[in-house]
Amino acid sequence: MNHPFQPATKGQRGFLLLEVILALAVFSAAATGFTVALHRMASSASLAQSELRITRILNSALDETLSLPVLEEGTTSAPVGKSDMEMATDIRLLEGLENEDGEVLQEMYLITVTARWFESGAWKERSAETWRYGRMYQP
Repeated sequence: MNHPFQPATKGQRGFLLLEVILALAVFSAAATGFTVALHRMASSASLAQSELRITRILNSALDETLSLPVLEEGTTSAPVGKSDMEMATDIRLLEGLENEDGEVLQEMYLITVTARWFESGAWKERSAETWRYGRMYQP
């Protein structure tokens, strides 16, 4: 009768060592792939969060400019809170703009809001723009 804990022969011990080394190699390859995937997911999440933050700031600045009772042509620039971001708002009167019937639209303004910030060793810039009728909030 064979005992389950009988000593292994010399060839069997070497085979067991080879199995352990092979298992460690497979595990390390899988762990490396998992680590790379996690790092890429974290980078993507960080980029998405940054893009969402910029989009919210731009929309807020655009909404603020759209709610002004009177629009005046010109460019204004201001820092955003305590961040390294700068917001520039440009208001220009559009001339010669026509509707589908060929009628000239009077007092239409182009509003462009541009955000500039320094990130990853380079200056980045995003902008948003819209049109607005000059007398929209006037009786």
